[in-house]
Amino acid sequence: MGNDRRDLGRKRPSEGLNSSKIWKRPVPAHVAMRPAWRCRACGAHWPCQPARLALLVEYRHDRTALLFFLGRLLAEATEQLPGARDLHRRFLGWARGRGGTMFHVNHEPGAEIHHTDPFAVPAGQRSPVRRLRGRLAAAVTLWTAPGPAGLTVSSTLVAEGEPDRLLGLVDPESDLWAAVEEAGRFAVAPLGPQHRQLADRFAGLFPSPGGLFALDSWTDTPYGPVPADAGGWAGCRLDATREYGWGLLVEATIEAVDLAEDTPPLLHYRGRYRGLTD
Repeated sequence: MGNDRRDLGRKRPSEGLNSSKIWKRPVPAHVAMRPAWRCRACGAHWPCQPARLALLVEYRHDRTALLFFLGRLLAEATEQLPGARDLHRRFLGWARGRGGTMFHVNHEPGAEIHHTDPFAVPAGQRSPVRRLRGRLAAAVTLWTAPGPAGLTVSSTLVAEGEPDRLLGLVDPESDLWAAVEEAGRFAVAPLGPQHRQLADRFAGLFPSPGGLFALDSWTDTPYGPVPADAGGWAGCRLDATREYGWGLLVEATIEAVDLAEDTPPLLHYRGRYRGLTD
């Protein structure tokens, strides 16, 4: 038996020297490699962002079935990754809607579709710390970086000083963090009530088959694209990071600020988006 290995991109011998056909390795799908639970295509922790978006599209008409499917995978991963932290959030948190309901199709009145979440933690068993956090209304912001990549963040804090600083907690497994780590800079834009669907999309709760930045209007900045109708943006230089709870605490210096007209903020309170009432 001879060696049947071929170099990638090399023509098959049977195709002749003048053939235009090139043999290429098939592009792997974003599926899990067990027992490490890494994506076969990109190497990220599974389910990675492309896998999540594909599952949201595949199960767009039956989100309860998606949760049962992910629940079975969670049980398998728990046995194979006994030391991993927060697998429940990794496998199920992104697929669940706000307030213990399935996420909705759009934000038009009467258009929400609600189902019972079979994996929701009963109210009496929820962590007091999680419930406390839910009672702290937080401004919803969009962090973006060159690439582009983006993530909805509701833990942004600005500290005046010399220099001015910005802090925030982000998902260390997110595409946004990978882009920030590579570029060393990022943009932060406060979102308004008109950005509810955009916030869901960048949080991985709303499908975006054309890509996260395919919809809406964007303004390019050296730090990353920002929504054209945002209330402004800040350009930040990455200073330091450290693990903080289950998140990654990002510390940055504010290098640029561009403020537009004053607009009401989008708030996150008790698992739902809210607006100011006065």
